[in-house]
Amino acid sequence: MPHAAHLYYFEHRAGSADLPPVVLLHGAGGNYLSWPTQIRRLDGLHVYAPDLPGHGKSDGRGLQTIDDYADHIRAWMDVIQLPRAVLVGHSMGGAIALSLAVQHPQYVVGLGLMATGAQLKVADAILDNASRAETLPLVIDALEKWAFGPGVPASLVKTALRRIAETRPSVLHSDFVACNNYNLTNHLSAIRVPALVLCGEADRMTPTRLSQYLADRLPAAELHILPQAGHMLMLEYPDQVAAALHAFVGRLPFRPGL
Repeated sequence: MPHAAHLYYFEHRAGSADLPPVVLLHGAGGNYLSWPTQIRRLDGLHVYAPDLPGHGKSDGRGLQTIDDYADHIRAWMDVIQLPRAVLVGHSMGGAIALSLAVQHPQYVVGLGLMATGAQLKVADAILDNASRAETLPLVIDALEKWAFGPGVPASLVKTALRRIAETRPSVLHSDFVACNNYNLTNHLSAIRVPALVLCGEADRMTPTRLSQYLADRLPAAELHILPQAGHMLMLEYPDQVAAALHAFVGRLPFRPGL
């Protein structure tokens, strides 16, 4: 897989020129593998999934503001000559997508907002424990209890948490700081592109009220709540999430080159 603008990214080339490309933005402590195959390889769509700075195989360090992450994604899109795309973000990735839609709307065809909100406050204990390698296991324990819906296979939970635990503590801590300081509540009405808001009924990290808030205030939003799904809904129910995203992208008005 290629690098551009110091970011490592996955690319699935299967898109029709009549459909917009899709950029997948992972959440705190994640990387492109946070997106299961069904979503990384959406049928008939051109899909990109970058590792954010300091994450996965990307260079650099974690950033402490959502706007800084958004600026990096914008610069990366410029380098790979991707003028417009559907931005799909999970949790922190959703905040990055929203920030881009506010700051640089010309890059955004539509938004897929998954388990995210206009604010993403982080518990003080998680912020403190994420900053040091010796207390990082406490963060992983908390995520095991809070990030998944009921009945999720233990093997899936173990794999997801192992990937987060492989993230450098300084990067994970920066992610949580960025989330905690983020607040877009006064800017949602400026976002005019269509949005698909997806959340899990059993999400205890970003409860459904946060998604409902987005759906109520974004001028062109639709809300889908997945029964039994938790915060990691794209891993828990990949087929359902992929189907919802595919249908949404297929409905978007898009003219290549404009």
